[in-house]
Order: sequence, then C-alpha cells, then structure tokens
Amino acid sequence: MPAGAGDSPRGSLRVRVVAVLAAAAAAAAVAPAPGEAPTATAPQQGGQAAPKQSGGAAGAEPRIAAKAWILIDARDGEVLASKGAGRRLPIASATKLMTAYLALKKLKPDQRVTAAGYQPIASAEILLGLRAGEKMTARDLLYGLLLPSANDAAHTLAVGISGSEAAFVTQMNTAAQSLGLEDTSYANPIGLDDPNNYSSAQDLVSLADRLLENRLFARIVDTPAATLQSGDRPRRVTARNQLLLDEAFINGVKTGHTIGAGYVLVGSGTRDSTQLISAVLGAPSEPARDAETLELMDYGFSLYRTSVPVEQGDELAAPELDYRRGDLPLVANDEVRVRTREGETVDTEVEAPDEVSGAVERGEELGRVTITVDGEPAASTPLVASRSEEAASLLDKAVATVLNPITLLVLGAIVIVVGLLIAARRHGPANGEKPAENSRRVRREPKERTPDERRKMHEERMQRRQERMSRGGGP
Repeated sequence: MPAGAGDSPRGSLRVRVVAVLAAAAAAAAVAPAPGEAPTATAPQQGGQAAPKQSGGAAGAEPRIAAKAWILIDARDGEVLASKGAGRRLPIASATKLMTAYLALKKLKPDQRVTAAGYQPIASAEILLGLRAGEKMTARDLLYGLLLPSANDAAHTLAVGISGSEAAFVTQMNTAAQSLGLEDTSYANPIGLDDPNNYSSAQDLVSLADRLLENRLFARIVDTPAATLQSGDRPRRVTARNQLLLDEAFINGVKTGHTIGAGYVLVGSGTRDSTQLISAVLGAPSEPARDAETLELMDYGFSLYRTSVPVEQGDELAAPELDYRRGDLPLVANDEVRVRTREGETVDTEVEAPDEVSGAVERGEELGRVTITVDGEPAASTPLVASRSEEAASLLDKAVATVLNPITLLVLGAIVIVVGLLIAARRHGPANGEKPAENSRRVRREPKERTPDERRKMHEERMQRRQERMSRGGGP
C-alpha cells in the first residue's frame, strides 16, 4: 500500500515485546521516508497529568517511551494511567478524527460528495485517487478517511461540507471549543505538520470516546478492510491500524505519523464488556507505538475483576397469574458477567410485570434484568418464564370474581341493607292501621301584654269563675 503524509509505511511484522523498543527507536532516528515533508513541531504546553489509578491486584504500571500517553475507561471517562496527558503535541493523521466528526454531523451517509481535485504535497501521500468531479458517498469517503487515512478523502469532505479547506478548519476549531478540547488546534483537515495543528492525549481520547458513540464510526474503525463501490470504480481499502488486524479485542481507532509528530495511535479495545481508550503520542516507531498501546491495554484490563451477579436460571421475579392462585417465576435467560474496578458499586435492576395475563410459553421473554456499575448500565439479559401456563378458564374467572375482596364487600353490604329492611317491616304498624301522626309541641315565646290587656284578661277569668260557682261548681 502506498505511504504518504499523515501516515508512514508500516512493517509487515508486529513487535510486541518491550525489549525491542530501543532498537526501534534507533531505527526511527534515520532520515525521513521519501516524500514526507519536514515540518515544525507544535507548541508544547501544559503539564503532566497525574495518573488516577484504581486499586486491585493490577499488573506492573506501564513503562511507555512515547512523549505523552493516556488510558481511560470509556464507560465513565476514568483515567487509569497517563503521562503528559495535557501536553500539546502534533498529532498527524489523528487530526482526521475531527474531520470525521464534522462529516458525521453535517452529511448523511448516502449523500454523494463531489471530489474537489486534491493536489498532494508529497508523492508518498496516501490517496484514494479521486478524480476531480467524481462523486462518492459520505460513507465511502469516511471509510477512505479512517482506514487507509487517505488525504484526498479528507480534502473532499472538507470542501464538500464548507466550500473550502479554510472554512472547514474554522469549523474544526469551533467544534473543538464546543467539545471542551482546550489543548487542541487545527490548521488543516488532514494532519500535515503545522505549528497550529496540535492536540493532547487527553483531548484525543475525549474526542474518540464521543465518536465511538456513533454506530457508523464505530463500525468503520473496527473494519480491517472494505470495498468502496460508490465512485467511478471499486476501490479496496485496508486499515493501517495493524493492531486491528492482529488483536481480536482491538476495535479502533486511528493511526498517524509525520516527521514532527512521530508515531501516533488512538486505540480502543474491549474485553468482557469493558472498553478502554488509549492515546500514544510521539512514539519513536510504529512497532514501539503498537507495543506501547498493547502494554497500556493489558495494564488497564488488569485493574478489573470479573464477577457474575446473575447466574443463568436465577429466579428474579414472580408475577401473579391473572384469575388464578399462585405466580409464575421468571428466571435469567443467560449468565451476566461484569468487570469492575475496586470501589465500584454493582447493582441489579429488574423490570418485570406485576401480573401475567393469558397463555404463556416456557422461555417466553417477560422482563429484563440489568446490571449497573456505579449507576451506569453494564450488562443485561432477558427474564423468561420458567414454565408454561394456560390462559385462565371461564371457571377461573368466575371463582376469582366471586372471591374478589371488593365483590365480597359489595355482597356483604347488600345483605346488611336487606336485613335492615326486613327488620323494619316486622316492627312497623299493623295491617290497615295508619300510623299516628306525630304531634309536635311548638314552644312559643310569651307575648308581651299591656296593663289594660292583663286587667281585661283577669276580669274575664273572674267572670268565668263566678259563672261556674253559680252553677254549683267549684272555683
């Protein structure tokens, strides 16, 4: 495969043993490869970030010869090991991560972009060989950008999005600021050395972490080779990330090399649901860069311990059966394994119904159990029925309705009311008799009378008394 500015030719043999690093460094000290333009080193600012390492029976701390490096847990961004993580350094083709970020944000995958007619600076640059005016989908351009690191793919995306490289670079720097990449500056979308084109190990893993959340990006950088069909002719491209080809657990992300930057690799690896992201900047050679990335990964994974909070077949819920007595145990469909660092909290969250209706087949999915680590989902498995159950019969429904507490309360109330009515009829008046009307005694306030009225009333009472006496009656 041809080499060019932004990435150097890689050897056919992967070297992993640290003992070879000294020889590799000596080999890197020779003159640059033909066609690679000499460039200035970016400003080196910022101090060394203190490693934040987790406890546990970990392996030996990494001994990395690169100028700066970092390793983080992709789940929570925890820094597992680092050196000079905030140091501003040239990053070569790792620049293309921001080019990809804007392309994914501004273009649809199937959108066709017209090739802008790129003029390479050096004969050894990596190119797709795009003809000016040729149309290729954004998806295929991203494959060409990220796997072989083609400079004409980067140029075409930049011009297609912004109209010119200069305008695109402005958008790159604006995006870097919005993402909080404080130690990052871009001068071109390719990664050619320039004093104003630099970043830090910390910023690179932050950007890669965000990009890996995009499914298309994650799929592309985890692809060893692909055939691009949307241009004038099919093109076969191969990833320059040798670790992606050699190590099953490696799933990205981006290589880079220029004279000013040395050898750069932003890596990603996953084991047992734990994903780590690394950045190695300024390594003396490609074998050294790859070996140091693997050493970082091995160290990082050694900090984790595997636990099995849920075994296959564990009963985790027992919803009631509708209209029937009893419940239906729900069991874990699979074993759930998680890897955690010392001090992390593992919790189990169960989602299951309170009641099961209708017929159920054994093994039918009725819920889910999720394992969280420090509150973040880490792994899950379905909850399935432990046995089959037929739907409730009409008799089941009738019996359940009768025995329902609410139904019993209503029936009890009806019985009480009927009993009271019967009792009232037994103690009522005899047949044919009308109930006596209730006499009401009305209390009246005494009327205020005048002296003449009182005298007259007295005279009337005396007269009635005399009349009774004259008739022989008593007083």
